[in-house]
Amino acid sequence: MPLAVTHVLTTVILVGLYRDYVTKHKRYFTLHTVMVAGIAAILADIDIVLRMFSKIFNFQVPFLLSHGGITHTPIFAFIFIIPGLILWKNRKHRPAMYFYVIAFAILLHIFLDYFLGGGNHAGVMWLYPFSTQAWKIHLLSKFGLSSLPAALDAIILLVWLWYIEVKHKISDFV
Repeated sequence: MPLAVTHVLTTVILVGLYRDYVTKHKRYFTLHTVMVAGIAAILADIDIVLRMFSKIFNFQVPFLLSHGGITHTPIFAFIFIIPGLILWKNRKHRPAMYFYVIAFAILLHIFLDYFLGGGNHAGVMWLYPFSTQAWKIHLLSKFGLSSLPAALDAIILLVWLWYIEVKHKISDFV
């Protein structure tokens, strides 16, 4: 199961690479946008907070709001694409970009959980609301690497720090 740091760093790295090498609209796609994407990378796990509150206040969480439920479906990401499209059409490109990276971060979170393991044990409901059928690959458990997530966090962090140093010369600010 990917840990929160894996979700955040993977999203920040991919969105940062896109910003640095692909986009031509850096005034819409600022470093602040990259930060928003990193924060949104754990938005799909808001159901964990809901579960904690349910234990504190002693109420039952419906299946679709349990971990790996509706927040781990593409429909949850789509909710953020709609305001992005409306804002983009109204020529409010910078706020629209925030919604786009939030949707991307949620989808990346879902893909990581699908491939590596996480979310609902049964898998990801890719076709929700049309079907509650869940699919999974869960490579970590298939290969007996369930202790890898902590090491994966460290590897991703080191690669990211190296990239930031090479591209943005962070040591100049230390």
